[in-house]
Amino acid sequence: MKVVSTAIPDVLLLEPKVYGDARGFFLERYNRRVFAGATGIDIDFVQDNHSRSTRNVLRGLHYQIGQPQGKLVWVVVGGIYDVAVDLRRSSPTFGKWVGFELSAQSRQMAWIPPGFAHGFLVTTDFAEVLYKATDYYAPEHERTLLWNDSKLGIPWPLAAGVEPVLADKDRKGCELGVAESYS
Repeated sequence: MKVVSTAIPDVLLLEPKVYGDARGFFLERYNRRVFAGATGIDIDFVQDNHSRSTRNVLRGLHYQIGQPQGKLVWVVVGGIYDVAVDLRRSSPTFGKWVGFELSAQSRQMAWIPPGFAHGFLVTTDFAEVLYKATDYYAPEHERTLLWNDSKLGIPWPLAAGVEPVLADKDRKGCELGVAESYS
């Protein structure tokens, strides 16, 4: 597994080793020992999630204040623009974000540690996104950071004049200045 650094050192892009031949390909998506050896992070994942969305659906920016989740994210169909925002007040990158493309074609994964808000925009006709989480989903702890907060200035790759398709909770997210955060 190859580890690729991002502008926020705690957020990582991971490239699994892919074995291909005339039949297709094989890859080991997750192996705890390999992940720990490559990243120095030994964690327990407790939940797997799978979403399917159409072009211009924007999910996020979500986080859980009481039960923060680390996420290992990848795309099995289509492509997305994936974003992580650091909400750890003690971090030198608090309030900063990093974004990158993830696609079924690239087979890259993203490690987003606990303490980050996470979201993505579907950039293909549809996408299926899978992710492993380090803590259970707890709706009472879920919070949403406003996807288009001007203080963040995330340049979501939407065509001119196109509005994202949003859930009501994402439309009503909090701006960074008033959002609950981590210490």
